Amino acid sequence: MQHFQKLLATENSRIAQVLKFSLYGLEATLNQARIEYPEDPGNELCEQVIVEIHTLLKPAPVTEIAVVDESKSSESSNESKLSELRNVFDSDLELNFYLGDTPLQSQNDADLWNEIHRKLLRVPEDLATSWRKLALEMAQKVGATEDYVNLYHLPFVRDEIIYTGLNGTVQARGLCLSKKAFLKSDIGKLYNSEDLHLLAGFLLLYTKFIEIEPDLHHALKSVFSFDVVSLHSQPEQSHLYIETLSDRLQRTQKTEENTDPILNLRAWLDIDEAIHSLVFVPPAERYSWWGKLQQESRRILKKVANKAIEAGYDVRIRQLSGLYADICAFSKDDLQLDYGGTPGEVLSCLRLYARINQEENPGRVLFRSLR
Repeated sequence: MQHFQKLLATENSRIAQVLKFSLYGLEATLNQARIEYPEDPGNELCEQVIVEIHTLLKPAPVTEIAVVDESKSSESSNESKLSELRNVFDSDLELNFYLGDTPLQSQNDADLWNEIHRKLLRVPEDLATSWRKLALEMAQKVGATEDYVNLYHLPFVRDEIIYTGLNGTVQARGLCLSKKAFLKSDIGKLYNSEDLHLLAGFLLLYTKFIEIEPDLHHALKSVFSFDVVSLHSQPEQSHLYIETLSDRLQRTQKTEENTDPILNLRAWLDIDEAIHSLVFVPPAERYSWWGKLQQESRRILKKVANKAIEAGYDVRIRQLSGLYADICAFSKDDLQLDYGGTPGEVLSCLRLYARINQEENPGRVLFRSLR
């Protein structure tokens, strides 16, 4: 290791540059390998190798002593290096359409990096991809480098880097989904079927995500029926929401043990509603990272409905979208927002409409007023 360090520290050395670029490539390759082969016996050792590479690539501390003006030094250290990124992000009209025009709130670069990237989880994925690329380019201009190691782990049923962190002149933590964290939890060990595993994953993921994301709200009717509630300003609602989600998970498990496909379908309608009732304001776009994540429960719900149909029951389910005037006959107790999306349109389908053996079960939506 000491020879690696000496070579990397050699000034004006092209060989040192080649070694540095090779180590960056090796670090990225090993990170990707850990994601693709989570059960590999070398996974934990691989993580330690990545940390060693990461340590090698850290810039050496400056040991030269210099006389400086302390007031200027303090001012410089506190100055935001990502201020240009903040300004460009806040002034982007396309982002404002999906996120509203509330400016970024972070007070330092590390928080700003995370706030921006968590907001990008709510916009269409093509827009989010282009913005992640731009954000990294702007961070690299001020001497920061992409960091695949320093990540906050959210428990879920798969491994996925949601966004990377930063190292160098800006130190910021990234975010990832972690199957290892999921399997270590007590809840992750309780359920045998793949479908129930996913529901348990949502429960654990939501519990942790609520802790780090101040913009989350809930619109779950059985907890609070009159409005969309901020979980940051009303933390007691966060507890009630998670408790209800947990109760519905347990009820779904019990109905899966029962052979009645209609009881199972009703339980899935309830828990799918709870999953989709954790929302942003304005709600995340349907084809965003967040929107696609929530759709995973809806895909299983459709399989549950098909099983009931195959068993001879008359079942129809429908996700409500488009113009609110066209679907309001199929919904009940809907919630109205005065901003976000297109006036007069459904912003989010909280609960699917279902017709079960001629019995109508209204859906529930968030919609944008015409004002």
